[in-house]
Order: sequence, then structure tokens, then C-alpha cells
Amino acid sequence: MHSDRRPLDAVSPLDGRYAGRTAPLSSYASEAALMRARVRVEVEYLIALADLDAIPLSFDPGERDALRESYESFDGEDADLVKRIETQGARGYAATNHDVKAVEYFVREYAPERVHPWIHFGLTSEDVNNLAYRLLVEPAVEAVLLPELMAIRDELVGMAHEHADLPMLARTHGQPATPTTFGKEMAVYASRLGRAIGRIEAALDDLQGKLGGASGTLAAHDVAYPAVDWRAFAREFVASLGLDHVEPTTQVNPSDDLATVFDALRGANAILLDLDRDVWRYVSDRYLGQEAADGETGSSTMPHKVNPIDFENSEGNLSKANSDLAFLGEYLTTSRLQRDLSDSTVKRNVGAAFAYCLLGYTKLGDGLETVVPNEEVMRQELAETPEVIGEAVQTILRREGKSDAYEQVKALTRGQRVDLEDFRELFEDLDVSEAVREELRALTPATYTGVAADLARDVE
Repeated sequence: MHSDRRPLDAVSPLDGRYAGRTAPLSSYASEAALMRARVRVEVEYLIALADLDAIPLSFDPGERDALRESYESFDGEDADLVKRIETQGARGYAATNHDVKAVEYFVREYAPERVHPWIHFGLTSEDVNNLAYRLLVEPAVEAVLLPELMAIRDELVGMAHEHADLPMLARTHGQPATPTTFGKEMAVYASRLGRAIGRIEAALDDLQGKLGGASGTLAAHDVAYPAVDWRAFAREFVASLGLDHVEPTTQVNPSDDLATVFDALRGANAILLDLDRDVWRYVSDRYLGQEAADGETGSSTMPHKVNPIDFENSEGNLSKANSDLAFLGEYLTTSRLQRDLSDSTVKRNVGAAFAYCLLGYTKLGDGLETVVPNEEVMRQELAETPEVIGEAVQTILRREGKSDAYEQVKALTRGQRVDLEDFRELFEDLDVSEAVREELRALTPATYTGVAADLARDVE
């Protein structure tokens, strides 16, 4: 569709500037993808009806295959046809001005005429739509977003292992704090992201589909064939699509399950936003260097610059993604009475939210591949910040029973520029054994990293 339009003509950067990066989502987030999913629901529902003894409808194997071919081979020409049926009229049908009705007429093209009355039998559009969207959301996240998140996690694990022993000044409240290692800091993010991935996977496993008719009562089904256990039929049909069945509902699926998916994605994105900002600061502090790409312009006026643009781009797109995901989760879980059209309008933006996620992930991944720890800078700043061993000193003195240990170290270091010689003078005046004095003299910022290296190596 719209093959004459160029990416540069696109209103949205998702289909314009970033079209190449968002392309993997088109199979799940485009209007053509939604059409294909709707056709699948209509066809599988029709076949399920034929399997009911009470329904005077049957298909031979060839007819079943032909019906399934309607969505299995669904392509751009098919999508164009559905759109023409909706907006202009085609194949003898007047314009429906209704997207789901257009799909119903499209399915007729693959079904014998005797079957036509049974297509969309007893259904409301929301029965088709709620199932179709979930058939797209699950693979969009599972096949496109999750692999990118897992790649970032794996990159972080690799960095954690490689730099497990590299000492680095930590900062709390922006101020010098107990040293850590660069590997341990990356291990924290890898571990957090791993748990977030688990929450996303769990949310996908709980996606729920609704089949209940115009107001959730299965009234049309029941009035036509009261002897059929339509509730059981609905449960089995929804399960056949790989979804959990939800009842009771109004006309709409309440979308609590989608909100859980969106919230899980927001959680992962929040972790990556945190990482983007920390890495940006590490680059600013020269803890991390960046490998310059050949031919890349860092600044239009300052030729020397290698800007952390991937992390900045990721931060912007993940922020936009989380704004959209929060809106979707809040909006789709509310409805005026049975429903109104606004939920359908809003659902069309799910793919855009996913696309901003994808941009954030790929840009962050690109950035991580270009940064290299600057060991010399890290060690130099540690050497110039000896006051960070104050915690170690007062803790050892507490162990030795010195109740004023904290106060002694505080008097020496708080708000002061000190060096290791100042600490050694303090050690000489302490009433401790020579063995303890030697223990204190051996302290350095670069070695005061606790079990940070072990924590980094243990992350998987």
C-alpha cells in the first residue's frame, strides 16, 4: 500500500528517519498485519463452528486448507483489496466504511457461497479485534523486542566479566563514595534487566482473549443454538489461539493483560534509561572512551568531539516509549459502559510504542559496543580521592572497640582534602596493636572494593 510514498514524506519518524530500524515490527504493528490477524481469527472461528455437531456446516480438507491460505499467504495485494472494500468498494461489495466488515467480505473470496452466512456468525467486531491484537502483540514482543533486550543483557554480562576487577570510584548523591569495580556496576544492570525480561515473558504468558458477542453475553449464539455450550466453545476457541480465556466481560476485553505487558516493558525501559544516564556520565567523566566511527560527524562546529549520541538517542526514545506505554495501559483499561470507539483508535498506537522501544534498545546496543573503559583515568581519580577509605578505617576501629571511630575519621575527612599521609598520621596516634596499624596502612582506594569482583563474575 502507498508504494509511491517515500520515507522522507512520512509524518512520523518511525516510518521516515528510522524506517530501517523499525522495519522488523512491520509484520506485527502495521495495518496490513492487523488485517491478516483479523482474517486468521475469522477463518479459525469459522472452522471451529464447523466442528460443532449442532451447526449444519462442514468443510472437506481441501476447503479448510483454502480458507487457511487466506491468511497464511496474505500479502500486500490482499491488504490493498481489504482496504478498497472498506473505503471504495470492490469485488461487487459497496464500501463498508468498517474495517472488520471489510475483512468479513474478504474471507468470502476464499469460501464457498454456502458458507457465507456463517462468516462472522454471532460475533461483534471486538471479538475479532481483541484476539487479533493479542496475536500480534505476543510475537512483536517475543520475536522483536525481547531478542534486543537479551542482546543488551548479554553485552552487559560480558562487560561485567571482562572488567570484574577494574576498580572505579563510586558516587552516591554525586559525591565520592566507597569504591566499586566497573564490572560490578555493569553486573547490577545485567541482573536487573534479566529480572525485567522475566516479568515481560510472564506477562506474555498471561495474555487473555475474549469471545462473548455484542455485550459479552453470547446472546446471539445462545438464541440461535441454545443447546450448544457456548461458554465452553468460547474457552476452547480462545485457547486454540494460544490465549487464556477471560470472562465475564462487557463488549470489550478489559485489556488488563495488555496493561501488564506494557507495564513490564516500562520496567525494562526504566532500567535502560538509568543505564543510558549513567553511561553518559561515565563518558563525560572520561571513565569511558568511545571508538569514533569513520566518517561520523560529532559536532557541526567542533571537529574534535565524539558525542555519546547513541545513549542520548536511546534515552529520548525510551522516554517517549514509556510515556506512550503508560498512556496505553491507563486508557485501554477504561471504557464508557460497554465501549466506545476511542479504545479502537488508541490501540492503533501500540505498534508505535513498541517501535520507540525498539529504537531505544538498538541505539543503546550500538552505544555499548563502542565504549571502552579508561583504566588510567579510573585509577587516577581513585588515587586522588583517598578519603573514600574512611569507611574502612572507622569500621576496622569499631571492630577494635573504638566507640569514637566514626568521629575521629569524620574530623579528619569531612569536607577536607586529605591524602594517604594524613591517614597514616592518624594511624600513628591510635591506641591499637601494630598488626592493626599495618592493616590500616595497607588500605588503598583501589583495593577497597570488597566482593565487587566476585559479584561481577557471578552474574549470568
